[in-house]
Amino acid sequence: MTERRVDVRDWLARVRVSGFVVIMLGLVVLGTFVLVPTVGTYMDQRQQIQALQSAVKVSQSEVEDLQMQRDRWSDPAYIRTQARERLGYTFPGEVVYLIDNDLPASATPQEQDDVSEDVGQTRTDWMAQLVRSVAASGAAQVAVPTIGVPDPTPAPETPAG
Repeated sequence: MTERRVDVRDWLARVRVSGFVVIMLGLVVLGTFVLVPTVGTYMDQRQQIQALQSAVKVSQSEVEDLQMQRDRWSDPAYIRTQARERLGYTFPGEVVYLIDNDLPASATPQEQDDVSEDVGQTRTDWMAQLVRSVAASGAAQVAVPTIGVPDPTPAPETPAG
């Protein structure tokens, strides 16, 4: 088998490059350098927008809950019920009966044994529990912070001196 050698200089001599091709390649490279940072900035801004939209949804649900509570507290019957239940208020002339030990004997809590003074040793695999705990915390959903919105204007830099 004869080995055929290829001379790179011959191959390059046959390649014809026009000025148009050089200009187009230059524009492609320039466009890449111009667009890559702006695409990164665009992606960062989209992530910030998503985070802020989810924060707005959480805030809207909190506002709705607070409005429902406000509406409830504007009802005189609700206020009266809360005053009776929470604070024990009564109307003049009413008699309040307090009943102690109203549970049947079977439902009353049994007395607990005294705490032992002997130190006991549990037989658990603490390493496996640690790994499960770390894995479970890593799989948990992350809450979106609702406090603080990033300032779009950067702070003026102080000159070093």
